[in-house]
Amino acid sequence: MEITQLIIEALKFIFPAYCTNAIPVITGGGYPIDFGKKFFDGKPIFGRNKTFRGFFFGLAVGTAVGLLESIVFNYPIFYGLLLSLGALFGDLAGAFLKRRLGMAPGDLLPVIDQVDFIVGAVLFSLPLSMLDLNLAITVLIITPPIHLLTNFAAYKLGLKSNPW
Repeated sequence: MEITQLIIEALKFIFPAYCTNAIPVITGGGYPIDFGKKFFDGKPIFGRNKTFRGFFFGLAVGTAVGLLESIVFNYPIFYGLLLSLGALFGDLAGAFLKRRLGMAPGDLLPVIDQVDFIVGAVLFSLPLSMLDLNLAITVLIITPPIHLLTNFAAYKLGLKSNPW
């Protein structure tokens, strides 16, 4: 497969996860998903930026996008749900790691901030047998610059308090 086609296939494949990850920036806020509780180390489990509203709106939008792609591209019916759940749990894992490192919500942790949701989405998609190694690597390569550009745009639009 030529590189342009591989990038297009990677974007089609990962798009529900991108949507899932972006929507909480717009719809988030509200009650924290960790109920404001601390881990045994005395630090927040996930932090105040990970909320039920953001989680469920992200899940709903990503799943809907995946359902549409399932119809258009003949992907498995649970494709969007699995990618969305993976993206959300991957993002939560990244937040958990950042809290263990003593980082505040919104602090930059290079690489982790750009790929945690993608790693989760890829792992949750494995039962679908849709992903080969080339596609997975392409997703991991194209995501950091896309993530940085979209976050910068969200910052410029006033949707985020930092450009990363």
